[in-house]
Amino acid sequence: MATAREIEPQDRSFRIPATMQAAVYRGLNDVRLEMVPVPEIGPGEILVRVHTCGICGTDLKKISTGSHSAPRIFGHETSGVVAAVGQGVSNFAAGDRVMVFHHIPCGNCYYCEHKTFAQCQTYKKVGCTAGFEAAGGGFAEYVRVMDWIVNAGTVRIPHNVSFEQACFVEPVNTCMKGIECLRLQAGESVLVIGQGPIGIMLATLAQRAGADVTTSDLYRERLTISATFGLRNSVDASRDDVVQRVREQTDGRGADVAILAVNGNNLIRTAMDSVRPGGRVLLFAQTARGEATIDPAAICVDEKTLLGSYSASVELQDQSVRLVMDREIELDRLISHRFPLSRCVEGLNLAAHPKPDSMKIVIQPGSSWEGI
Repeated sequence: MATAREIEPQDRSFRIPATMQAAVYRGLNDVRLEMVPVPEIGPGEILVRVHTCGICGTDLKKISTGSHSAPRIFGHETSGVVAAVGQGVSNFAAGDRVMVFHHIPCGNCYYCEHKTFAQCQTYKKVGCTAGFEAAGGGFAEYVRVMDWIVNAGTVRIPHNVSFEQACFVEPVNTCMKGIECLRLQAGESVLVIGQGPIGIMLATLAQRAGADVTTSDLYRERLTISATFGLRNSVDASRDDVVQRVREQTDGRGADVAILAVNGNNLIRTAMDSVRPGGRVLLFAQTARGEATIDPAAICVDEKTLLGSYSASVELQDQSVRLVMDREIELDRLISHRFPLSRCVEGLNLAAHPKPDSMKIVIQPGSSWEGI
């Protein structure tokens, strides 16, 4: 392994410890705060001291379904400070503030040539780890970033941008990919079902693309929050029939587009019924494998199109970075709860069982830092 440089010029007294705290996935619904070795880095790699890592629904599904082998350390919406660099790394130095993507495609395979990057075998290899099998690693004090991620998936954070704002780059990219998949036209009517953080991001991006956006959610509190992002045409699904309300707004036709931004296969039918004949439905939150009931005539006879979008697009990386770093959307306002790493299990439990007023939940191993 390469010899690491000194950490953080801002704090010359700091040295990388031998062990660290991490939220270790041990199996189905079993995550424990443990002490583990700080990962060693090799040539071309960097070690990042994690400040903030957002909790993503895909991590929660892996934990709740036991779909992945254990042990692992999840967390991939990561921002922090470069703690050390491996031999041959010249584009980053200790002390740089960065966010990291955990997937980057090879750019040369069949799937990359057809721009379905998430199906690339290199993309499927996770390039960040805090130990054990690579799984993101952001729910730990330190994360090892592998060489292909250092080269193409590590982004500097401007000094006027917070770690909290920066950790949204990856989820914003995934939302941009979904919106691009829909090929929205200005003036189209779009229903976004679910107004959690992802739903608000999707709805905001659709509105920025010129769409006439309607939002829906079972929690009025979430609709109140989404209204602060300019999303004021909403349907309280706890009181009103979403399909009926959308048809009333569209001369009885239905929306041009529906986006399902909440997990729940039972809502696929609602999304399909909400769009007009010839309309499009995007499944965004259906990342757990299983079965769902779909009316095939809605696709054949009514000519409705069912679409899916998963993970990020390398082609949208620069665009997503600009949007976040330029604060075109104040995404850090979506954070409702911040948990230090010592309370990671509590944070994950809340994220898995959200309350009406809980939005984006982040784990902050660097919550005690000052002046960085």
